[in-house]
Amino acid sequence: MTMPRPRLLFVVTEDWFFCSHFLPMARAALVEGFDVSVACRIRDHRQTIEALGCRVLPLEADRKTLNPFAVLGTLGQMHRIIRAEKPAIVHLIALRSIIVGGLAARTAGVGKRVIALTGMGLLGAAETLSARLARGGIRLYLRTIVDGPSARFLFENRSDPLLLGLNPDDPTKVLIVGGAGVDPAVFTPQPLPSGPTIRIALIARMLWSKGIDTAVEAVKLARAQGADVSLSLYGAPDPSNPKAIPEATLADWARTAGISWRGRIDQNEVPAIWAAHHLAMLPSRGGEGLPRTLLEAAACGRAILTTDVPGCRDLVRNGVEGLVVPPGDAEALAKAILHFTTNPADITRMGEAAHRRVLDGYTEQAVGELVVALYRSMLNDR
Repeated sequence: MTMPRPRLLFVVTEDWFFCSHFLPMARAALVEGFDVSVACRIRDHRQTIEALGCRVLPLEADRKTLNPFAVLGTLGQMHRIIRAEKPAIVHLIALRSIIVGGLAARTAGVGKRVIALTGMGLLGAAETLSARLARGGIRLYLRTIVDGPSARFLFENRSDPLLLGLNPDDPTKVLIVGGAGVDPAVFTPQPLPSGPTIRIALIARMLWSKGIDTAVEAVKLARAQGADVSLSLYGAPDPSNPKAIPEATLADWARTAGISWRGRIDQNEVPAIWAAHHLAMLPSRGGEGLPRTLLEAAACGRAILTTDVPGCRDLVRNGVEGLVVPPGDAEALAKAILHFTTNPADITRMGEAAHRRVLDGYTEQAVGELVVALYRSMLNDR
């Protein structure tokens, strides 16, 4: 008699976010024998998820609204989905899905919950009184309502567990993984482009929290000091995010000498973009998990310019895989750019170190194996 496969339900707000970050986890679970379904807002990526072998369940949840009636509506949807699916494990992805989906899973009687915080957003970086109060409220809610004896927390850096009062080295409660992981067979080192201009790329959603404005200002400062550098911005504003940069602002920046905005790109274009650039940049203001864009750049052998915030500093060690500067400091970032223009050998040296770094625990295979081992341990936990 064939034993039924254990059911695993991912709960995530957007289908595109699941495709860009979590397909490897789902693939590893399928290979391990799990029956996998994904509850998300369906837009353009249903077929991609289904082609992997997962079932896709519609979940309409607007990320930008705090209307209590809308939140209650989302809670009701999640509760009905979880009750109908009867999963052995619910894997909740990102803060909004965790807050609402955690309560839904609890009321539906599913105790085995993976609470996957992929970053705290600006809430995790801001030090205003309101931000500190909000962090305290979220910490209390997660540890009392969403947590439980059979729940486990999954993080992408060592700082976020501390915000929740958790020990990052506690294997009974916390698992830290190398972000979403990256496939080194797809993102491979390429020769640096020729020509005198040092070409920098920034691939991200066009959000103020990503420090796009800091990048633009830093390149302006570096060029004013004689540096032959250019900056290409790849990505579009996220209409559901209140921190989205207006397209008019991006277009205005693109009229500045040495700066271009390329707009939205497909994931399959990313390796070619890194092949055409010398350096990767992400001057994030904080709230990251572990940015996938940095993993991809590192896998392609590109040295990185980033900031001293959780996630970014977990991957990039200052002077090893790249240069790390304070967030929001355009002058420090310009100085880091000038370092590479006057020390071009460091572009190669740090790029090679970045590639080696990714191979040590930051691949899709490594992340998938860790997460599947977590699932198995939870199933065996009585």
